[in-house]
Amino acid sequence: MVAVSWCFIATLLSWTLLCLAEGKVHYYDFHLREKNFTKLCTTTNMLVVNDQFPGPTIYVQKGDTVFVNVFNHGFYGVTIHWHGVKQPRNPWMDGPAYITQCPIKPGMNFTYEVKFSDEEGTLWWHAHSDWARVGVHGAIVIYPEEGTTYPYPIRHDAEEVIVFGAWYTYDVNWVVIESDNRYGPGSDSFTINGQPGDFCPCSKETTYRWEVEHGKTYLLRMVNAALNAELFFVIAGHNLTVVGMDGAYLKPFDTNYVVIEAGQTMDVLVTANQSSGLYYMATRQCFTGEASFTSLDKANVTAILQYNGSDSSSSLPYFPTYFPDFYDIYAAMSFRSKLKSLYGQDVPTNITTRMFIAANLQQYHSDFISTLNNISWVNPDIDVLQAYYNNMSGFYSDDFPDNPPTFYDFVGFDVGLNTTQGEVGTKVKVLKYDEEVEMVFQSANILNGSMDHPMHLHGYSFYVVGSGEGDFDFDEDPKTYNLVDPPKLNTATLQKSGWLAIRFKASNPGVWLWHCHLDRHLSWGMNYVIIVKNGGTPETTIREPPKLMPVCEEKTSNNLKRLNDSPVYSESKSI
Repeated sequence: MVAVSWCFIATLLSWTLLCLAEGKVHYYDFHLREKNFTKLCTTTNMLVVNDQFPGPTIYVQKGDTVFVNVFNHGFYGVTIHWHGVKQPRNPWMDGPAYITQCPIKPGMNFTYEVKFSDEEGTLWWHAHSDWARVGVHGAIVIYPEEGTTYPYPIRHDAEEVIVFGAWYTYDVNWVVIESDNRYGPGSDSFTINGQPGDFCPCSKETTYRWEVEHGKTYLLRMVNAALNAELFFVIAGHNLTVVGMDGAYLKPFDTNYVVIEAGQTMDVLVTANQSSGLYYMATRQCFTGEASFTSLDKANVTAILQYNGSDSSSSLPYFPTYFPDFYDIYAAMSFRSKLKSLYGQDVPTNITTRMFIAANLQQYHSDFISTLNNISWVNPDIDVLQAYYNNMSGFYSDDFPDNPPTFYDFVGFDVGLNTTQGEVGTKVKVLKYDEEVEMVFQSANILNGSMDHPMHLHGYSFYVVGSGEGDFDFDEDPKTYNLVDPPKLNTATLQKSGWLAIRFKASNPGVWLWHCHLDRHLSWGMNYVIIVKNGGTPETTIREPPKLMPVCEEKTSNNLKRLNDSPVYSESKSI
């Protein structure tokens, strides 16, 4: 007994010393339960964390480790994803349902180990099962390591977390099954830190207010947690200085507006240098779908920047003099063209795998599907990681194509439905460890469905080396690549009727999801999986699975409609 006790103590001491060498350890409890919220004159029941909307913010320093014990008191299975956290060698803790784990069942709990590595800035966490992230999300603040500071020249005095969300006056998880609209069920409003603001019904009394002191500079840590929307953001009378995105630093640049894609995070400096008073902070959708679609959420959502000492009862807030229109795709493109990494980057140049991936909206029998290279993803009965790690056959195939089956004018107007035929399946792409990869995504216009797609890769950040309008030119467009200081992101915009080129080194072994971060497109299958093989040493090998992973069961259908006539699988798929 004494030997066992000393062995345990020695193991615990070794683990503690390792954690001290690598960073601090933090602990959080997340209790997921249904809660009533009244907004827009209507009471809605929604699954949230710790009774908060948005959920609690996690605070760490670069290199820290966080253990989050998730208790599911809800009525359906849920997983949590740590968006932008690379989780080195530990895909077991990444979170996407049926990719790296199965859902945490109602009445059960599961503890995530979230290991931070080179991330610094702002990231976020959210549910990654069905559409539960509508209420299950929150920010992650990553401070510089002890003894270091922020690398940009402007110093800030304080900071504020701003989380943009979407609000539905109904339970979107249950309504989505009935939607036959290619844009999915629409939100009734967006929110800033949980509130719609002055211009929305029954909302003026709860508008979010942020008090500032004249002369001070503030760091805004912004998260776009809206399910299906790219957003413009402005502050009346104040310029913004963008300094970071997706947990990495950018060359600072000044602007009077920002555009933040679904799933992205952004760090922005603002100086309180105006006369005392009230100023609207405003957001609205940047819509890039069909102009004939008029049912988009056109709410002007606001919070109030209030100078310390201002009389909030006797004056109206100033409204922005410039606020990009809902359809101003060129304002979004102009903003994105300014994104460059703060420092020169070691961009991969010895490319051994090149992929050209067409993103489509198609129909499969009577259902809408979203596809990448004409494949619409179908979840297997157990998670892909478990099947891969245990060499289990029959749950996926390793033949995701490097190119679409045919090439055509992808961005042509009124591209016919029958240009190419889609299929459903569970196909993955296998990469060797340390392989250098280039992927070019092409937005296709089948069904006149081209629009901006926020493409997100789990387990990695990647370099956005190029983007442009029209069909990708394999001879000319690579000559325009930025191989010096491209932005390093985890979520990047594949623009409407255009292309996006990214590069990364496959140096994180595991099973990792690629997907569009619009939930309707993810539900319809615009995703696939990359498997990065082990590198041959313990330091380049997937960690062993933790004990007590959630057990896989038959997938529920709370918001899923079956494709029973699929020639490949008879599986559940959200539409």
